Amino acid sequence: MRTKKTMAELRRPTMTEFKSADKIPLSLVLDDIRSANNVGSIFRTADCFAITHVYLCGITAQPPHRDILKTALGATECVSWSYHEDAVALTRELSEGGTAVFALEQTHDSVPLRGFSVDGYKAVAVVVGNEVNGVNQAVIDACDGAIEIEQFGTKHSLNVAVAAALVVFELRGRF
Repeated sequence: MRTKKTMAELRRPTMTEFKSADKIPLSLVLDDIRSANNVGSIFRTADCFAITHVYLCGITAQPPHRDILKTALGATECVSWSYHEDAVALTRELSEGGTAVFALEQTHDSVPLRGFSVDGYKAVAVVVGNEVNGVNQAVIDACDGAIEIEQFGTKHSLNVAVAAALVVFELRGRF
């Protein structure tokens, strides 16, 4: 039967249960994201797929910005997040701490998302960049590599929140 499930039938964890539940060893670094709506959408993706952390960097808006709260629908309350002014410094800090950091960007040596393997990494962070300029070159230079979403149309990029969701969805099953 195609009747929508009720909230009770979905059996989602409570906020307390979610906060203490195991997360996949994947984090997102949001570098200079202009749209607070995109930030809120990424928070919802982070909640949906139970990733470890969301790092907000540079000009990226921070909760409790009203546009983030409007699109996050409460996800800012249960997803672990922090603000860091400098994405390059954060990238280096994460790498030094054992997290492999990859830019989501089209580079000369980027690996297609479908061919990217998490094998051998204890934790992975993916940097998503500005809606117009993408990931800053200095951040790319500090990363361990780059992942690219293959595209087949005339446009050269996706909305940043959509791109982040695709990456998280694709990598979620690989840990």
